[in-house]
Amino acid sequence: MTKKIRIKYFTDRIDRLDYIDGKSDWIDLRASEEVALKAGDFKMIPLGVAMELPEGYEAHLLPRSSTFKNWGLLLVNSAGIVDNTYCGDNDMWRMPVYATRDVTVHVNDRIAQFRIIENQPKIQFEEVESLGNPDRGGFGSTGKN
Repeated sequence: MTKKIRIKYFTDRIDRLDYIDGKSDWIDLRASEEVALKAGDFKMIPLGVAMELPEGYEAHLLPRSSTFKNWGLLLVNSAGIVDNTYCGDNDMWRMPVYATRDVTVHVNDRIAQFRIIENQPKIQFEEVESLGNPDRGGFGSTGKN
């Protein structure tokens, strides 16, 4: 079933949101202002949109695979989560970044991507003495011979 999401654009200078040309179900986000950063700077890059996500859903925001290569930018909190309550007229999405080199991000540059995910179902933890399953070999053991 198709979900309807109300979206507010803060500028006409960025392309409207759409899927990534049939290659993915992620949607690109673009810088809505020119942002100059020096190596070591932290800035919140405005993405020019606010959305009303459906109740029970959240957006996962990540850099595009080319963001570090092209701009040397790192998303400072590793992943951005936008919940459905962040939906006011002034709740513009932003990308918190750390610059590893001097760089300028221009208006309409594709720097981030997002997808909508259903919230985790309600869970209840049950404390036990043993899980009764075999050990895998410790954290980080996958792929070792």
